[in-house]
Amino acid sequence: MVSPASFHKHPIHPMLIPFPIALWIFSLVCDVMYAMGWGGTVWNQMAFYTMAGGLLGAIAAAVPGYLDYRSLTDPAVKKIGQWHMFINLSIVVLFAINLWLRMESEPGAVLPVILSVVAVAMLGVSGWLGGELVYIHGIAVEPQKPMVSQNERERVTKSGLR
Repeated sequence: MVSPASFHKHPIHPMLIPFPIALWIFSLVCDVMYAMGWGGTVWNQMAFYTMAGGLLGAIAAAVPGYLDYRSLTDPAVKKIGQWHMFINLSIVVLFAINLWLRMESEPGAVLPVILSVVAVAMLGVSGWLGGELVYIHGIAVEPQKPMVSQNERERVTKSGLR
């Protein structure tokens, strides 16, 4: 199934999702660095800003992802897409609450870090579902021409057919 949200046959959603994933995971790494006392407050600030960047990236990735979801017709595949979308929206809400808590609390507060751990774990589940959509069900994958094996090529060449 070809993605309705694509650029020159390349689906946009998979191009954008690495940004929020990487930024949110790095935000958690920054929290760990700050908690370990390595490098001072710069890690706490970096956790905040990478989390905010991840939210912006997630919003950008959500639009083409939603367009892809709307094009699903198989009910079983659509159910997987619903769960993928629901988990992703929940992650965005968790990180938005997390940012708000960080603005209102002392640096290194425990609850925002716990929210980050939960949200990053949820990213793993959502990524698994997204992988199922692409690699098992072929969502947003351009159909390929059948490949001819080496044996078939040799047989055709020997018989004089081309």
